[in-house]
Amino acid sequence: MLKSFLSSKKNHLVEFIVFFLILLLFSPSEKIYAQIESRLFLEKAFITDIKQFENEIWVATYGQGIYQYNPKENKWTNYSSKTSELNNDLFHCVAVNKNFIWGGGNEGLFIFNRKTKKWTLKKFSDGGEFGNWIRTLYLDLKNNKLWIGRFRNITLFDLKTNTYKEYNKEINGNSKTNNINCISAEGDSAIWFGAESGVHKLNLKTKDENSAWEYFTNKGRWFKGEGVSVSVTDILFQKNSIWFGTDEFITKEQPQYNLGGIYVFDRKLNWERIGKANGLGGNGIYVLEKVGNYIFTGVYEFRMQDKSEYGKGLYMINRLNKKVIPIDLNQIDISTSTIRKIHFDGNYLWLGTDNGIVRITISNPLAKWGVR
Repeated sequence: MLKSFLSSKKNHLVEFIVFFLILLLFSPSEKIYAQIESRLFLEKAFITDIKQFENEIWVATYGQGIYQYNPKENKWTNYSSKTSELNNDLFHCVAVNKNFIWGGGNEGLFIFNRKTKKWTLKKFSDGGEFGNWIRTLYLDLKNNKLWIGRFRNITLFDLKTNTYKEYNKEINGNSKTNNINCISAEGDSAIWFGAESGVHKLNLKTKDENSAWEYFTNKGRWFKGEGVSVSVTDILFQKNSIWFGTDEFITKEQPQYNLGGIYVFDRKLNWERIGKANGLGGNGIYVLEKVGNYIFTGVYEFRMQDKSEYGKGLYMINRLNKKVIPIDLNQIDISTSTIRKIHFDGNYLWLGTDNGIVRITISNPLAKWGVR
C-alpha cells in the first residue's frame, strides 16, 4: 500500500512538473519566463546518444568521443583520442555498466574496461563492408546482455558467457530490413528493432527462437499501409499503445518513399499518424521520450531540393488526446533547432543537439509540495 501510494505521488508530481513546463514555455509573463532554468554543456559537440547509468549521464558524440557527467561533482570526463588511449572520436551510441563502457563507431565496437582503464576494439566478420558500423546499443542490465544494432545485422553479446551471436534479419532480399536504426525493450517480454524498412520484434517469452521473431512492415495494415517504405527511428511503449518515430525521405521521383511522422498503434487494429498536418514542424522524427502524460519529440524536415535534413525544433504531444504543443526554444539556452536525442532522468530533461547538450530544470517551489 505504501509503495503504491508513493508511486502515485511521484506520478502526480511528474505530471505537475510537465504541466508547469508548458506554462513556462508559453505564458506571456516574464516573471514566469525567469523561472526557466536551462544550461548548455559541451558546446559545439555533435550529440549522437544519451544514456543513464545509476546517477551518471553518458553522452556519445560524433567528433569528440564519449563523455561522462557526474552530477555530484558537476564534472564532465572525456574519453577520446585527446584524453585516453582511444584512436576514435566518432561515435553513434554508448552503453555502460559498472565494469565497462561500450561505444559504437564506424569501425566496430569500442570497449573500455573501467578497472584496467584500457580500450579494446571488437570487429565483426559478418555483414560485409558496413558490418562494423554500430548504430545503436541496448544494454539489458537484468540479464547481462548487450544488443548491438549494426548497419548490417543484429548482434547479441552475452556478458556472462562472453559470447556473440549474429542475426541476419534480411527479409525477402530487402537489405534495408537488416539495417538497424534503434532498439527498444518492451519490459521483459520483447525486444523491438527499428530498421530502415519495417520493424522486428523478438518475443522473449517464446522458447522456439525461430518462431519468436516477427517482422512488420507497411505493406499490410501496419503503419496504415502508407508510403513506399517505412524507416523506424525510435519506439515508445505505453500500456495501451506503441509509438513509432519514422524517417522522412522523399524525392521528386519518389515523393511517397518515406513519409515520416509518428505512428501510434492501439495494440489492436487502429493506427494514427501524427505529422506536420497536426502541428509538428516536420515529418522527420529523430527521437521520442515520455515524461508523464507527454511525449517529447525532436523533429526535422527533409528537403528534396538538396536532399538535406533541417532540424525543426522540440514538440510535446499529449499522449491522451494527441494534441501537439510546440516548445519555444527562445526560452531555452539553445542555439540550434536540431534536437536528435532526448533523455529524462527523473529530474532534468536532457536535449542532445548538433551543437551541445542542454539540461532543462523546472525551478518552482510548488513542484516540491507533497514530497516531504
